[in-house]
Amino acid sequence: MRVMVTDHRKLPRRRGEALHAAIYQATLDELAEVGYTGLTMERVAERARASKASLYRRWPSRIELVMEAVYSSLPTPESSPDTGNLRDDLVAMLSRTAQALSGPAGEAMRGLLGEALRSESPLSAMRRSTQGVGRKMMEEVVRRAVERGEVDPRDVTPRRLDTGQALLRHHFLFQGTPIPDSLVVEIVDEVLVPLLKRR
Repeated sequence: MRVMVTDHRKLPRRRGEALHAAIYQATLDELAEVGYTGLTMERVAERARASKASLYRRWPSRIELVMEAVYSSLPTPESSPDTGNLRDDLVAMLSRTAQALSGPAGEAMRGLLGEALRSESPLSAMRRSTQGVGRKMMEEVVRRAVERGEVDPRDVTPRRLDTGQALLRHHFLFQGTPIPDSLVVEIVDEVLVPLLKRR
């Protein structure tokens, strides 16, 4: 469905959080509708009923805009599942990641990686924008498991914290979506729990 062009100057003026929220939502909607390759700053501005200048002031390119919009839509580490045990927390958390990869976040990742393969500049922007959300969510889940006595802190290493998300991304990039629930369970039961509960 095409976005109707609206003269943003005739609309009520929005600032700060309200404007950012409208722009983020417009970006996610565009990703879902036309994909990363079809997304333009102009279309996002039209959909958000904002001026192009307001976008370019905050985000010099669509890479920064898309990365920020996607991260705004992801669960925060503070909202990591707390089921009371490590295994179920890991299944719930990785299921959320798998779901995100099947939506606008996955579409953005495909497009950004495609651009990054053609040029160093987008790759640098991705590195700057990456916030390590997956690692932070794992840290929160594992921290609680350590407090409950399920995991020995000596068995918690950066590589082990990254393993689950890395396996999901690998499947996403080479097998596509949707990511089956059975894969999430296998990653948790066959890889993460044995890695983190070694002693």
